[in-house]
Amino acid sequence: MTNLIPDEYAATLEEVKRQVHTARFRAQRKANAELLQLWWRIGRTILDRQTEQGWGSKVLARLAADLRAEFPSIKGFSRANLFYMRGFAEAWPDPTAIVQRPVGQLPWGHVIVMLDKLDDQALRDWYAAKDAHYGWSRAVLAHQIATRLHEREAAAPTNFPGALGPSDSEQAQELTKDPYALDFLAVDGDASERELEQRMVDRILDTMRELGAGFAFVGRQMHFDIDGEDFYVDLLFFHIEQLRYVVVELKTTTFAPADAGQLAFYVTIVDDRLRNHDKHRPTVGILLVAGKNDTVVRYALASTAQPVAVSRYQLEQEADAALPDERTLVEAFTHELTRADDGLVES
Repeated sequence: MTNLIPDEYAATLEEVKRQVHTARFRAQRKANAELLQLWWRIGRTILDRQTEQGWGSKVLARLAADLRAEFPSIKGFSRANLFYMRGFAEAWPDPTAIVQRPVGQLPWGHVIVMLDKLDDQALRDWYAAKDAHYGWSRAVLAHQIATRLHEREAAAPTNFPGALGPSDSEQAQELTKDPYALDFLAVDGDASERELEQRMVDRILDTMRELGAGFAFVGRQMHFDIDGEDFYVDLLFFHIEQLRYVVVELKTTTFAPADAGQLAFYVTIVDDRLRNHDKHRPTVGILLVAGKNDTVVRYALASTAQPVAVSRYQLEQEADAALPDERTLVEAFTHELTRADDGLVES
């Protein structure tokens, strides 16, 4: 016998590890789906009893205590969580939705975020679909809701329809937002362009999260020598799903028509110097400005041949989005009081 490790051992180990990870992931998803269905059925039962027999909050408190006594090893039977179960069944009244729709793929903690922060059912379904597709964390989901992603996504004014083909312009439009929520940078409105740029690089993971899924960071102050003249691109990204370079330029001032021309110039350079024309789609540019007049933007973009978008950035949440309403405050206070007994998933 020999103690030598076979040549194929490393590859075999990797294969077995992949099998274990895959099986574990499937088991977790199945367990999560079963838990969601259980919470829905309990919520449906509570709704029915409240409708038929007028059950009140005191009955639910008793039910929570009895369930915890009967199932001490199962977390989640707090009074607050029973109310969430009821809200869950009320928001998604069709039991097949829990299996067949995106909400059925989410952790329970994510469902709670949507119940807490959204009243519109169509928006709940919209965010559930985005969450399931991109695999957001609970914090990211809450951030996207707080910054009203459904209003910002693909909303930037662009000249993409004229500068790109029809199908390509639609895809490129999906890369944009308006405004971009850069509150995570923790800088004030007096920050210089270089300071803003540096903070975006320092917080590059947060920056790419705000830009959207698929962005890969290429570099900052990318240098290009054009016949002895030096030019620098503020931030350069590559979108790995759309296979295109994305030039991001920062202006801490209100948009001026010359800004679009400067960005178009950089887009032309990157498209010529870096793009693989056989494999990559056309390069696009996104200009982030402190403020803009949309009519001025529209005229400026109409005179630009390169595909360019202009978006406003905000360093703090807008006042109406940043300040919670009375209902949210009450729910948050109640949630904190019951946290020790909550047993909610914090993923």
